[in-house]
Amino acid sequence: MPTARIFQRPKNSMQSGRANTDRWQLEFEPSEAKRPDPLTGWAGSGDTRDQIRLLFPTADAAVAHCERQGWDYAVVPEPERKLKLQAYADNFK
Repeated sequence: MPTARIFQRPKNSMQSGRANTDRWQLEFEPSEAKRPDPLTGWAGSGDTRDQIRLLFPTADAAVAHCERQGWDYAVVPEPERKLKLQAYADNFK
C-alpha cells in the first residue's frame, strides 16, 4: 500500500506573496532509499511515485481521493500563520 502525505504548501521564501499556498498537496513517501547512479553519480531510485505531486483545493478532497484509491495517508496540520506588524524603525532596534 502506498503511503501518501497530505499537506498545505508553504510560502515561497524567495517572494513575499502567498500564491498557491491555499491548495493542498499530496505526495508519496519513498518506498526505497535513493542510491548514486554509477555512471553519473546522481541520486535516484526505481520508485516512480516520487515524481507524483497532486494538488487539491481542500484537505478533505485529498483525503477523499486517497480513500477512493485505497491508499494509506497522513494529513499534516495546516501551519499557523502569524501576522507580524512591524514599523520601519523596528529594523534599527
